[in-house]
Amino acid sequence: MTRFLIVRLGALGDIVHAIPVAAALRRAYPDARIDWLVSAKHREMLDLVPVIDRRLVINDRLSTVRQPVRSRQERPGGSSMLAAIGELRAAKYEIAIDLQGLIKSALLARASGAVRVVGFSAAYARERFARLFYSDVYDPGRGGLYDPRETRHVVEINLGVLTTIGLTAGRAEFPIDDVASAAAREARERTRGRYALLNPGAAWPNKRWPPARLAEVARALRDRHDLMSVVLWGPGEESLARDVVASADGAAILSPPTSIADIVALCRGAALMVSGDTGPAHIASAVGAAVVGIYGPTRPARNGPLSPHDVTVSRDAVCQCHHLRRCVRDRMCLLDIEVSEVVGAVERRLAAEPSRV
Repeated sequence: MTRFLIVRLGALGDIVHAIPVAAALRRAYPDARIDWLVSAKHREMLDLVPVIDRRLVINDRLSTVRQPVRSRQERPGGSSMLAAIGELRAAKYEIAIDLQGLIKSALLARASGAVRVVGFSAAYARERFARLFYSDVYDPGRGGLYDPRETRHVVEINLGVLTTIGLTAGRAEFPIDDVASAAAREARERTRGRYALLNPGAAWPNKRWPPARLAEVARALRDRHDLMSVVLWGPGEESLARDVVASADGAAILSPPTSIADIVALCRGAALMVSGDTGPAHIASAVGAAVVGIYGPTRPARNGPLSPHDVTVSRDAVCQCHHLRRCVRDRMCLLDIEVSEVVGAVERRLAAEPSRV
């Protein structure tokens, strides 16, 4: 086998969780061609993954353009859907692996013309009818993607797909490059080289712990460990980050605007990250940062940080809104998580590896 296509269009955290599949393929087939079809919005993450040969970038209107290997400067324009399919077919893939499980992603994997199209069973695909487009189906066998009996991490489930092509992956690997980052350099200079990361944002409103409570965590980190906090923010999240800084009594500073490469560098230099279930937290876990996760509508067992030292504070056992973007109750479950509980988790995490502080 010499030509593979991975289809995982988004979102950021899900792309991070799929990187070990590319790494396992590269380890097993060092001379193979491994391409990845990704949304333009999330291409930047894959620019840092050296085991990928080509990033085929699809925009919101389902057009795509071939990108040069490892290009970080160019940004895609796009071409028609017919040109997109032509681009995929020209590569003559032997195996296309759909890790997204949507009808759209499955259709694109099938349209690639790959000899074999691999994906999840109907119970594990995000859209059940995606299964109809696969020639080879992987069934993890524990009830379904959102079944409470499914306690394996999504990284493990993703790697299991490779068994359909006769490959058993070992430990999950996250080959992610580190590049020079002005944002990380500024964080080190403003915090005397020691800092924690606080991440108040998330795409789902019910994954966001209140900024005022994160500010209290920042004060505890300063008072107990002489550790300043850097508050991250992405598009549409700057006001949340500023609220944390404003309430932290000088214990936190606002991060400058960041690229994905900046977030990688900031995570690698941090003593700790405190965050909900969102992309930057998964980047932090992938590059080996210490993480305290705050979870409600998603399960830490499935989406949490990967180190056995990491700590999560969770209300998933009582949450009535599992895998829903917005809470359907009068009060979202994250509001039941008090500052003392998170500070206690921070203390346990830092105690597990004192050298980080």
